[in-house]
Amino acid sequence: MPSFAEHTVTEVLAERRGLVRVRLDDGSRAYALTQLTGPVGIGDEVVVNTTAVDRGLGTGGWHVVHWNRSAAPFDEPGPGHLMKLRYTSLQVDAGAAEEDGRDVPSTLDGAPVVVAGLHSQVPVVAAAVAAARPGTRLAYVMTDGGALPLALSDVVADLAERELLVGTVTAGHAFGGDLEALNVPSALVSARHRLGAEVVVVAMGPGVAGTGTHLGYTALEVAPALDAAAWLGGRPIACVRAGAADPRERHRGISHHTWTALDAVRSEVDVAVAPGLAPPPGRHRWHEVDAGDPAALLARFDLHVTTMGRGPDADPLFFAAAAAAGTLAARWADDATEGGAP
Repeated sequence: MPSFAEHTVTEVLAERRGLVRVRLDDGSRAYALTQLTGPVGIGDEVVVNTTAVDRGLGTGGWHVVHWNRSAAPFDEPGPGHLMKLRYTSLQVDAGAAEEDGRDVPSTLDGAPVVVAGLHSQVPVVAAAVAAARPGTRLAYVMTDGGALPLALSDVVADLAERELLVGTVTAGHAFGGDLEALNVPSALVSARHRLGAEVVVVAMGPGVAGTGTHLGYTALEVAPALDAAAWLGGRPIACVRAGAADPRERHRGISHHTWTALDAVRSEVDVAVAPGLAPPPGRHRWHEVDAGDPAALLARFDLHVTTMGRGPDADPLFFAAAAAAGTLAARWADDATEGGAP
């Protein structure tokens, strides 16, 4: 069951579109998703959801503002009639790009689509694309497999600030992107034809969940996303999860998350791997790609990225694998037909 508490906001720690981080009267921290709560400021009495912190989950010690009791009635009509977080007390009329009456082509025109299982791979892919092919129009499709609000992503905010993304699309019940979409296939064609993307990277928001079982992990969504890219005439590229520093054996080398997702894919896809990781040929096409030093790649764009608390110096294999996927996508971007201009 969820846990709630009442507190008073004593300090605003940071703000950006859709998100405000605050300190509460007991010294704890909380964030508010202002698309759902409205503005939150100093002196406001708020109801916060404390469930994740109470249970020691990986939220970084943050409560979530559920409601601002000090605010005036909150009424901010959305752009359409399609709801996200449907049938919950926080359902929001986020609208959807599909509602504008413009039926974009149901094809990706051969555009490369990198599908990753972890949010921390997204900035590495973006940096690799920018390094290999400066000026590439890269769009990010965020699925609802992890955190639902895009505003929560620090790395997406960093990528946007550095102009490494032309835009974002939030799919399913994820919300807060430049465009909203009802599902991943629609998000892909919106990225291609509404944002003019030459390369698309698909991944969930922060907070992958897993159970240690064969199928019980949210990154299994990689399989249907790769199939969707193939179905729509894109060039699907699997971004391998690999590493040498994870204490869990199942995530060393190429993670079981990747192996299971690739087994579940019904299409033949391309798989980019760092040097030395490519297995014998199988149903998929494996490409060994050397993207260089991943630490230097991220430093070039002043990006600070960690996975499970480890940076590129602590687990270079993880970052090299993600960079390989971005580099391969950049090499193939010129092969896509001219059809994505918005």
